[in-house]
Amino acid sequence: MTSTDFDLFRTSEDHEALREAVRAVAEDKIAPFAAAVDEEARYPQEAHDALVASDFFAPHVPEEYDGVGADALATCIVIEEVSRVCASSALIPAVNKLGSLPLILAANDDVKRKYLPPLAHGETTFSYGLSEREAGSDTASMKCRARRDGDDWVLNGQKSWITNAGVSEYYTVLAVTDPDGPRGNNVSAFVVEKSDAGFTFGEKERKLGIKGSPTRELHFDNVRIPGDRLVGEVGDGLKIALRTLDHTRVTIGAQAIGIAQGALDHAVAYVKERKQFGKRIADFQGIQFMLADMAMEVEAARQMVYVAAAKSERGDKDLSFFGAAAKCYASDVAMKVTTDAVQLLGGAGYTKDFPLERMMRDAKITQIYEGTNQIQRIVMARQLLKG
Repeated sequence: MTSTDFDLFRTSEDHEALREAVRAVAEDKIAPFAAAVDEEARYPQEAHDALVASDFFAPHVPEEYDGVGADALATCIVIEEVSRVCASSALIPAVNKLGSLPLILAANDDVKRKYLPPLAHGETTFSYGLSEREAGSDTASMKCRARRDGDDWVLNGQKSWITNAGVSEYYTVLAVTDPDGPRGNNVSAFVVEKSDAGFTFGEKERKLGIKGSPTRELHFDNVRIPGDRLVGEVGDGLKIALRTLDHTRVTIGAQAIGIAQGALDHAVAYVKERKQFGKRIADFQGIQFMLADMAMEVEAARQMVYVAAAKSERGDKDLSFFGAAAKCYASDVAMKVTTDAVQLLGGAGYTKDFPLERMMRDAKITQIYEGTNQIQRIVMARQLLKG
């Protein structure tokens, strides 16, 4: 065994240089606005502009479509570092990947060349329309319909909980194209453009956290979609959607790590300064044990996410298990660590004078979206039982 064998467990110099660059942008251009974005529940335009200017807006887009071609781990590092200061802002690169990955995985080259370069250039964000009011975890029960009309498709129905809805110009939307077809094989994917006639948005949801990322319903009233906007083959939509989630769950794990790391950093700084009973509270063993557990769990989650990112990049057959495990574990850790961080600050942690209460609220959604953690456990169990 040589020293190079151990390099498998160390990120590359390029990845660490990327981390430094993203952290600088996040701290200088995004962090100063994070509290206001949350308080005002407004889209983080400052973060949007900073991410575009630094090529961190949609880093996953391949070079052949004018992107920077960041690998899956690099994209996770971007999301992680932005999440350290503002989880809402981290959803910009995360959802750009979620919305456009179905095209990268399954669309023909014409569709890719039409929609990926504008995303890479920062001209639009790209959202993803899968969930409905009555079809959340049970995606195959969706009611949104696309009816063929000549060479076109006519779309009717709605989608719920759509991240960055109203901001994005492009949407990958899943709809039933064969109502009488076999469940799971009767759904197709389309690109819908914001300007399409009959396509409208519901009111912004009033949420516990990630308030800077608008979440709205999509409404389709006889929206005519040209046939050349089909993503993949007719009937393959749900398979494409689930393949997409195998890859993008890893990015939610990265978001969860970033939130947890940001909370831990603030908690460590606070306990080193705060004094009670004549000494720093960091000198109390009870506090030290809490910090040790928090840091240990964050590092374990980070390793899981990075391994899953590597599997995503390679397209490993066991990605479904590792993506689900990384997202599930990292989000559970984020919820625990942010809650403990609030506790370490005591009354101060419960106020908006510090970002910990925002981080705690933001962490909760990572246990819910892109598949609840209960669904992640089902995914993992199915992969185990296959063997």
